[in-house]
Amino acid sequence: MLGGMSKLRLKAGAKRARVLRGHPWVYVNELESTLPESFNGQAVELEDSRGRSLGMGLYNGRSQIAWRRYTTGKQPWDEAYIQRALEQALRNREDEPYRRVVWSEADDLPGLIVDQYNDVLVVQAQTAGVDASLPMITEQLQALLEPAEVLFRNDAPTRQLEGLKLEVRTLSGKKLAPAWHEIYGLKYYLDLEGSHKTGFYLDQRQEHFKVSTLVEDWRVLDAFCNQGAFGLNCARAGAREVLGLDSSGEAIAKARENAQRNQLDVAFEEVNVFDWLTEHSKEERFDLIILDPPSFARNKASVKGAMRGYKQINLRALQMLNPGGILATYSCSQHVSRELFLDMLADAAHDAGRKVQLLYQSTQPIDHPVRLNFPESEYLKGALLRVD
Repeated sequence: MLGGMSKLRLKAGAKRARVLRGHPWVYVNELESTLPESFNGQAVELEDSRGRSLGMGLYNGRSQIAWRRYTTGKQPWDEAYIQRALEQALRNREDEPYRRVVWSEADDLPGLIVDQYNDVLVVQAQTAGVDASLPMITEQLQALLEPAEVLFRNDAPTRQLEGLKLEVRTLSGKKLAPAWHEIYGLKYYLDLEGSHKTGFYLDQRQEHFKVSTLVEDWRVLDAFCNQGAFGLNCARAGAREVLGLDSSGEAIAKARENAQRNQLDVAFEEVNVFDWLTEHSKEERFDLIILDPPSFARNKASVKGAMRGYKQINLRALQMLNPGGILATYSCSQHVSRELFLDMLADAAHDAGRKVQLLYQSTQPIDHPVRLNFPESEYLKGALLRVD
C-alpha cells in the first residue's frame, strides 16, 4: 500500500502541537483540513504550517488521532518498509520463546502489536493502516519467525475508534485450542484465543520472577492474581504460605489448575478484592503483598476515580504488612503517570501510619520499549516498598 498523493498540514496556530517536539500523533483538531475518506488507512505526509515536512504517517479521518507517524523521512508504507521495521524490531529484542515482538509506535509500526508464545504469534491490528496491511505484515512475520499458527486478536475496543470491526480468527481458519506453555520454568494453561489481551501478562513475566527472589519463609498475598503467576513463583521460591485472590471465577480455576500442574501448594479464592482487603485489614498479616490490578483508568476522565481505588487497596495492603514486610504494587493504567502513582503511594503510607521505604521502581521489560518523546508508550509502572 503506497502513500497517497495528498498531504496534511498543521493549523497555523498549532505551534504547541506535540508532533513538533517528536510525538508521533496528530489529533484531527490540529489539522488545517482533513482528507477524503478514500485516504483512510493510507500513508500520508504531514507538513507544518510553513510547509516543512514532518514525516509520513498512517491517516484515518474517522479517528480523533488522525495521523500516526511511522517515519520522519518520506518512505512509503510498503512491503520494503514493513520488512525493515520488523527486522529492526527483532534485532532490538532477545531471542526468547515468549516475548513481545512488536510494540506499535515504539517500533515505528503504529497500531501493530505482536506477541510470541513459542510457535504461535498473536497479532493485534489497532489502526486502519495496519489492518489494511495485515496480509502483507503476516507474510513478513511468517518469513521471519516461521510460526505454526498466527492468531489475530482484533477484538480490542480501540478498533472501533478507527471504524474497524471486532473479530478473532486464526490464519489457518482452525480453532486454536488451549495448551500448556512453560514461561520461566513454570507451566501455564493458556487460552490464547479466549483470554484477556493476548493470553498472558508477558509484560510482567520478569517481575513475577524478580519479586519471588525476595521470599524466604514468608506468608504471601497475591491480590488480583489472575492466573496466579506471582503466587506460583513465590511458592516455588519457598514461601511458607501463599494466598491468591481474584474476582474472576475463570481466572481462579486456571490458577488452581496451574498450581496443580506445577505441584505447588497455593490457596486461591474468588472474591471481590476491594472488599476482602477492607474486611481483613485488621486481623490478617503478611510478609509480602502483591497488588497487580487491572487498569482502573480507561481514559483521562476516569483518572480521579482510579486514584481513589489505587489508594484504597494500597492503604489496606500497607496496614496488613508485618514490620519489615514488602509491598510490590503496580499500575497498568496508561493515563496514570509515574509521578501520580508515587504521590498516591506517599498519601497511602501517611494515612496508614507506616514508615515506608522505596526500594526500587519497575517499568516494562525491554521488549515493550518506551519512547522518550511518546509517553503513551509507557503504561506499566511499579514500586517495591518496605514497611517498618
